Amino acid sequence: MTNAQSKDRGADAVGADGVTTTLTLDAMGGDYGPSVVVPAAVDAIKRHKDLRLILVGRESAIAEQLDKLQAPDSGRLITRHCSQVVEMDESPSIALRNKRDSSMRVALDMVKAGEADGCVSAGNTGALMATARYLLKTLPGIDRPAIMSTIPAKGGATHMLDLGANVDCKAEHLFQFAVMGSVAIEAVYGIERPRVGLLNIGEEDIKGNDQVKKAAEMLSNAEEINYTGYIEGDGVFSGEADIVVCDGFVGNVSLKSSEGVASLISDYMRMEFHRNILTRLAGLVALPVLKSLRRRIDPRQYNGASLLGLRAVAMKSHGSADSFSFGRAIDTAVVEAEQNVPGLIGERIGGLLGGFRRRR
Repeated sequence: MTNAQSKDRGADAVGADGVTTTLTLDAMGGDYGPSVVVPAAVDAIKRHKDLRLILVGRESAIAEQLDKLQAPDSGRLITRHCSQVVEMDESPSIALRNKRDSSMRVALDMVKAGEADGCVSAGNTGALMATARYLLKTLPGIDRPAIMSTIPAKGGATHMLDLGANVDCKAEHLFQFAVMGSVAIEAVYGIERPRVGLLNIGEEDIKGNDQVKKAAEMLSNAEEINYTGYIEGDGVFSGEADIVVCDGFVGNVSLKSSEGVASLISDYMRMEFHRNILTRLAGLVALPVLKSLRRRIDPRQYNGASLLGLRAVAMKSHGSADSFSFGRAIDTAVVEAEQNVPGLIGERIGGLLGGFRRRR
């Protein structure tokens, strides 16, 4: 455990009754650090009356933001000082070896030590995954953690994994991703037997590489998983599946491509509505519809990617997140901690892998 100093805002209230969940927040992570994380934390404890948040980072920078917001000394906002920061472009291996007193490392160390139920960070994705895996370890039966996030789709949303943690995957890894995603979605969103689709270049059985075909066979033989078959790229947004499984290379490219298309459409619409006086008037008439559309596809609503397969909750926020979207990541981490998603995944994966091995 790090020897970082700690300072409470209302220290004698830290053990107050009613607090059931504690999360650490990497206050220095992301593009904006404390200016985003601290306001998000202040709002979060207002929404969650049984939540304690530990702001990990440079004490002076955190205190400055708390003073600006005139945050109350409720005993549910705690500052843990540390001296280092993992930069957004820093190598994961360097961060792991040389940044032992970084806000990211200390936040995860506190989870490992049992001082918190989970961690939220907007910092360097590679460093977060490497550090979380090193400190928290993977669950028995899980070879590799996976990153899962929410994507808007017809009728609601689709949950996709892996989104970049594992570039090369075996069929067994894809199978594990399906199990982890199913458990998490059922626990967090209350969807019973969520539909699982395997991302492929076609829906026919003959399509795909050997890993995808073998994973499809494994999923088809797992009665506990509601596997619906192959799904193509356009099906991710059609609402055909609650969970879409793929390797990290494909998932990350798909996610970034969809974000790029959404940004392009938004820019085109803005250009067209500002083309002349008539299109501006048309834009005013269509403003309520445009605002509704923006709310439905607003990426801030879906911020927060779960690092599934670890022994504790770890949540990755987008690096450019504002306080609203960072708050969404906190909300998801709270539910995962309250529902003990890591424990549920551990129970489910053990039973499924055991049954699969017996059938073989």
